Amino acid sequence: MNPDALRGHMDALLLSVLEHEPLHGYAIIEALQERSGGALAVPTGTVYPALRRLERVGYLASEWATVGGRKRRTYRLTSSGAKQLAGERSAWREFAEVIASVLEPGARRAEAAG
Repeated sequence: MNPDALRGHMDALLLSVLEHEPLHGYAIIEALQERSGGALAVPTGTVYPALRRLERVGYLASEWATVGGRKRRTYRLTSSGAKQLAGERSAWREFAEVIASVLEPGARRAEAAG
């Protein structure tokens, strides 16, 4: 997938992956790949700075944990992050509908009539 297509959506993707359980950075990258059927191969140089930024603004919290015998920073979604994720999902749905109305105008009219 074109990395430019992810621009502006990385926060929502990361928050979504952390919605149900805390994960360390590499597990987050693996979850993105798994959920996308392998389409998202996001480099660590993109993920880790985004995680730190999301933590600074209060959407994530982190702590050190031992995972597989190694110390790793584990991230979890905060209540503020859950609210942000809900907003990101709503914005995504609106964005997708607008783009679909331009790319497939006939399909939208057919849905409205049905």
